Amino acid sequence: MNLKSFIPILDWLPNYDKRWLKGDISAGLTVGVMLVPQGIAYAMIAGLPPIYGLYTALIPQIIYAIFGTSRQLSVGPVAMDSLIVASGVVALAEIGTEHFIEFAILLAFMMGVLQVAFGILRLGFLVNFLSKPVISGFTSAAALIIGLNQFKHLFGIDIERNNKIQFLIKDTIANIQEINLLTTVIGIISIVILVYFKKHYKKIPAALVVVVLGLLVVKLFNLDHYGVQIVGHVPEGLPAFKMPVFTLDIVEKLAPVALTLSFIGFLEAVSVARAVEERHTEYKVLPNQELVALGLSNVVGAFFQTYPATGGFSRTAVNDQANAKTQLSSIVSAIVVGLTLLFLTPVFFYLPKAVLAAIIIVAVFGLLDFRVPKQLLKFARRDLVILNITLLITAMVGITEGIISGVIISLGMLIYKSTKPHIAVLGKVPGTHFYRNRKRFRDVEIHENILIIRFDAQLFFANTTFFKSKLQEFSNLKGEKLRLLIIDGESLNNLDSSAIYTLNEVYEYFKSKNVQIAFTGLKGPVRDKMVRSGLMKKIGSNYFFMSIQEAVNFYLDDFKKSSKFDKYIEQANQ
Repeated sequence: MNLKSFIPILDWLPNYDKRWLKGDISAGLTVGVMLVPQGIAYAMIAGLPPIYGLYTALIPQIIYAIFGTSRQLSVGPVAMDSLIVASGVVALAEIGTEHFIEFAILLAFMMGVLQVAFGILRLGFLVNFLSKPVISGFTSAAALIIGLNQFKHLFGIDIERNNKIQFLIKDTIANIQEINLLTTVIGIISIVILVYFKKHYKKIPAALVVVVLGLLVVKLFNLDHYGVQIVGHVPEGLPAFKMPVFTLDIVEKLAPVALTLSFIGFLEAVSVARAVEERHTEYKVLPNQELVALGLSNVVGAFFQTYPATGGFSRTAVNDQANAKTQLSSIVSAIVVGLTLLFLTPVFFYLPKAVLAAIIIVAVFGLLDFRVPKQLLKFARRDLVILNITLLITAMVGITEGIISGVIISLGMLIYKSTKPHIAVLGKVPGTHFYRNRKRFRDVEIHENILIIRFDAQLFFANTTFFKSKLQEFSNLKGEKLRLLIIDGESLNNLDSSAIYTLNEVYEYFKSKNVQIAFTGLKGPVRDKMVRSGLMKKIGSNYFFMSIQEAVNFYLDDFKKSSKFDKYIEQANQ
């Protein structure tokens, strides 16, 4: 194995250009400042003490900088994974307890082990089973759940954490009269500032601005004495080395959540890494190595008390916009977080939770996907159904259930479509040698003795019955004049045993009807399969052509030479 392909830092670090240093340091400082309030806020989503968000913002970044192939991806805590952690662990332990923290850390370890295993086995392609509608529906549902869970901090009311929006809405309405006005004002003003800065001053870390303002207001006016909830004590110091605590029973219970996180985390990271990669030509994002890098980030992180981490959309965008050229920017970001842990955690004592809620709500609003549903409404309504089902099940039943349901429905729809693929009857475009679908090209020429079929899919066990029945249906419409059936095989890449048996049956059926079968445009592997099965010899190798026109010409030439041609001309002149 090439060591540089496994440890990409050995590739870019020795070739580091000094001109990149300014951009890397600037981007690292910007993202580091951004990560501190984000880490605290996302830990709150995960149901963990704030310090664990900072730990997760520190260790995974450093590990990814060594093993990752994207030079701008910022790895750390993210909103969606934090929600999955909370929903998965809360079934095993009460939020805030020591066991809850232990299980969240164990989840990072399990997620990392799975990702490393998938990367080594080159199973990155498995993420393709998460289709765009499933991802869109799941993301929007997660955004709604995260946002609604922050209402308790935004309004200062007592709402029990839940991952089902119907209960969150019900509890919010039931407790609406208990709103703390000061908390609500702080939260709403924070949202306004965040949105305004995001729109007009993108280079300024808006999250840091509202954190500083919130801290000052609460501290100066003692608002914590008037019901404004604050973060409170945040421990100082870097994370200590500690083995993850687990039992086989707990591992079994957390396995579905870890599997979900391994795929979702990988998908998030690779999606944003590839989006950024398009603007850079000096490197290539390698999906399987990304799995290994993300996995190692979580495995190593788990020994330093981190919970699941992955690449963040907003942080990576900021990192790229700030002119980061290599993962040195992430190392700088980690140093900022490390210094915060060493010296600045007491500052966050008076940080109002309403400010953190505002940061989370503004962040997850960007996850609400309105664009994809609008597009699907125009050209893929079946996929829109998948999206909506995934969204509803995720939002009202459960996160893991939503993803699994979406994947199952997507695969079910794929299987259904493959059993009844598109099939077209072709005719000749006048004055050309092109043959097109007669339903789309009304003026095509169709010979009364010839039926030309194009099967727009692979022919295999799931659709052989449909294929055979459609051939019979179209031939019956032709009636007794049909003498030649041409099957355009350009879409066929392979034939399984069921397809071979079906083609044999089709040949025998049309032979009994005194109709000859011809094949055109077959690829080498398909022809090889027909030769080995004896089907080509049975049909006759002279009935296999490169193009439809060659097959038609062969038939017409043979037809003209036969005695039937004179009879045909005589009947036509009567």
